[in-house]
Parts: sequence; C-alpha cells; structure tokens
Amino acid sequence: MLSQKAWSPYVAGIVIGLLQIPAFLIIETALGASSSYVTVGGLIASWFDPAALKIGYVARHVAINGKNWWQVALVGGVAIGAFLSMKMSGARRHAISPIWQRALGSASPAKRYAVAFFGGFIMLFGARIADGCTSGHGLSGMAQLAVGSTVAVAAMFIGGIATATLVLRRI
Repeated sequence: MLSQKAWSPYVAGIVIGLLQIPAFLIIETALGASSSYVTVGGLIASWFDPAALKIGYVARHVAINGKNWWQVALVGGVAIGAFLSMKMSGARRHAISPIWQRALGSASPAKRYAVAFFGGFIMLFGARIADGCTSGHGLSGMAQLAVGSTVAVAAMFIGGIATATLVLRRI
C-alpha cells in the first residue's frame, strides 16, 4: 500500500477520521493546521521582540501545551509524510500544472513564486479569520456537527468554485 502512487480516498478518509479519536482522548483537541503557523510565527516574533508575547492571541498560541505543539507536529508530519510517500511510490511532481501554465503564461519563476506566496498568505489569513482551516473545519468541525464549520466548509467550496471558474475563464 505504501508503494502505490495513490491511496484509495476511502481508506485515507477512514485513517484521517480515526486520527481524531486519539487527538480528542489524549490532548483534548481536534485536527487542524492553521494555528501551527501562529505558534511558530509568534515564537519567532518573540525572539526579535519579546513584547509580542504580551498580545493575548500570540501568547495563547505560543504557550507550551499539547494543543499548540501537536498542530506544529501534525503540519511537519504532513510535509515529511508527503515527501516520503513521493519517494516510496516513485511519483514525480510536474513543475507546474498545464492549467496554471496557461493561466500564468510565460511567467518567470520569480512571478510564479510571488503568486504562490501571495495565494498562500491570503489562504492563511482567511483561515485565521475563520478561526480554522479546511482541515480544522472540514474534518474536525464537521465531525463534531458544528454549525460554524458547516458554514465555513460551504463557503470554502463556493470560493473554490468561483476561483476555478474565473481562472479557467481567463484561459
């Protein structure tokens, strides 16, 4: 199974769903990723300006507790797992998808990195405004039948469909 190019989405979904159980039982928190950026960013900011820890939002996320550092470990594990999966399966990544190649034209690598950074920043900013990311709302919030998460996931799908429509129309 580990050497397959793609896992069954049903198996992957069950594994991710089952990961919720130890998260709730051991550290009393759900799966999520966007808070890890606040944890790491707040810690780095506090090295340059210790007054950053006087901001309640930053102090809550930098505090040494299971919830904060579990999410940092989760994000790191996702990156390491994706890399190992790619190596074990022999899969290779294309430099840029054909759809984005047409959308960006002959953009320089610097422009593509700038667009990717800006897009990632906007996504992270939106995740923090929504008080959670797609994994937090989509996996954990929906599993807990949270109304706010249901609304957030619906908004994510609407935004994704609208963005894809605009990008594909430009091509």
